[in-house]
Amino acid sequence: MKKWLVPVIVIAVVVFGLYNWGKNFNNEAVALKETASKSWGDVESSYQRRNDLIGNLVKTVQGAADFEKSTLEAVIKARSEATKTTIDPSNITPEQLAAFNQAQSGLSSALSRLLVTIERYPDIKANQNFLELQSQLEGTENRINVARDRFNEAVEPYNLHVKTFPNSLLAGVLNFDEMDYYQAEAGSEQAPDVEFDFD
Repeated sequence: MKKWLVPVIVIAVVVFGLYNWGKNFNNEAVALKETASKSWGDVESSYQRRNDLIGNLVKTVQGAADFEKSTLEAVIKARSEATKTTIDPSNITPEQLAAFNQAQSGLSSALSRLLVTIERYPDIKANQNFLELQSQLEGTENRINVARDRFNEAVEPYNLHVKTFPNSLLAGVLNFDEMDYYQAEAGSEQAPDVEFDFD
């Protein structure tokens, strides 16, 4: 074998190895990021289901002529704010997640006040449509929690893939940035004070 052929073969093997590493890294990162983005879509879908149910709940409660208008208006306003806040799943930032979480938290708070206020209205509580909507809302809150957990579970392998060495060398070059986890709102670790004032 000719001497000049050995360095060419070595270089070809190194280039082929680097190409395979880059290709495998890229394909794995794309697949993991797509999974995480789909999981975020599931989170948004669960919140959208809640928003749709709240619209039906408000219509049902509006049928009670003497129901407190300000409570309904607060829910309608919070629902409107929550639906305005959207996130691009391919470019989730901590600020976007915080804004999304704040909007959804405002809606949750307004909805809780509505449900507590309804306790004063036996006609509404006995309404079959209301009872069914209330049950669906409870189930949807569970779906939201599961969807957020699954999103975080999908983000973890992606982040591990792009942050571990030597993959981290390619991640910056190929624009595969770390994704942020969904985090609970500050103070949510404390149980809320629920007061029933029926006076």
